Amino acid sequence: MLTKRTPISVKEAQRKINEIPLNLMTETIPVAEANHRVLAEVAKAKYDYPHFRRAAMDGYAILADDDHDFPHRFKVVGDVQAGAVYDRDLKPGETVRIMTGACVPDNASKVIRIEKTSDNTDTSVMINESETHSNITEIGADFKQGQTVMAAHQEINPGGLAVLTAFGITEVTVYRKPTVAIIATGTELLTPGEAIAKGKIFNSNGIMLKNLVEETGGSVKMIKQLPDEEKLIKTTLNEAITNYDIVITDGGVSVGDYDYIGDIARDTDQLLFNKVKQRPGSVTTAFIKDHSLVMALSGNPGACYTGFYLYVEPLIRRYSNLPSRIQKVTGILAAPYRKTNEFDRYLRCTFEKKDGKYYVYPNGINRSGSLANLQTTTCLGVIPSSTEPIKVNSEVETWLLPFK
Repeated sequence: MLTKRTPISVKEAQRKINEIPLNLMTETIPVAEANHRVLAEVAKAKYDYPHFRRAAMDGYAILADDDHDFPHRFKVVGDVQAGAVYDRDLKPGETVRIMTGACVPDNASKVIRIEKTSDNTDTSVMINESETHSNITEIGADFKQGQTVMAAHQEINPGGLAVLTAFGITEVTVYRKPTVAIIATGTELLTPGEAIAKGKIFNSNGIMLKNLVEETGGSVKMIKQLPDEEKLIKTTLNEAITNYDIVITDGGVSVGDYDYIGDIARDTDQLLFNKVKQRPGSVTTAFIKDHSLVMALSGNPGACYTGFYLYVEPLIRRYSNLPSRIQKVTGILAAPYRKTNEFDRYLRCTFEKKDGKYYVYPNGINRSGSLANLQTTTCLGVIPSSTEPIKVNSEVETWLLPFK
């Protein structure tokens, strides 16, 4: 159905998305499954770390009263490997051979490195000189019991998993990932694996959106590919709205006879926008129904890709109480781009950084329906609306994309 739409700016559209109140939920999961999840509560040390006096070197542990008049022969009364304990005090003139990471006897004051010894036997050793440092990591040197070992609102990485595990922490409370449904519409769409046919195209947006959502931190719970049938689209869309936090559609959002998503948007609880002053993807639409956001992206691959980064990526990150991974910088247009437009164009580009400056290069074909450059695009360069082509070496707002 052809309907006049009133476009708004990209910044206004982003503001509307950013102002959507989110119900941030948490869940408790095993630490083994927490890589790249975001902590919702601080993690505290259950005990001092280390919780025993730990040898920092391979060597021989001695008493403070014996730390003089070297070289000096000591009686070897034990051999302590990592995980073992010498469970009595040393006596004057005694030492134990000790490995890195092993528990140092309570009354030992220093570990002499093995390199500073000679004439070693199972029962005695000649220690030739002392050490400047004790070579003992004392109890609580890294953390004291009750001290914060990992602050909330940060993304856990493999190093963080090691920290948590070192304290015997087996579960953590993290922000729940937003649940996402992806619905592609279009009778022209084929499922990968089907035979190519005249007038048909493969649903390439589906796999792209799924992986963009997952690498951003969302959890894809539904993926549907539907023909242009109004009743089926409405039924499926309502099911997704009922069950998931975010619904992403691609296709069916323009003003043609079969663009049913656009019709549904006009009759919804809260229409945020249905046209944006941008190229590609000016028909990008967003609305709220039953507390779920529907983000209706263009079915054209280039526009779908751009729309995800403009609107969906920051929203998914908010569900984990994190900022967008996109970095906004000022770039320099380093190659010609001669096309003009009434709206700002978010040009798929590559960049290189030299001498602290970002040089931006248009990346091949930039049509809305083109996807040849999606693999190699590393940034979006904003070409302002104008009746004159932008000049080479002009400064342009540049969005550096994550995972590129």
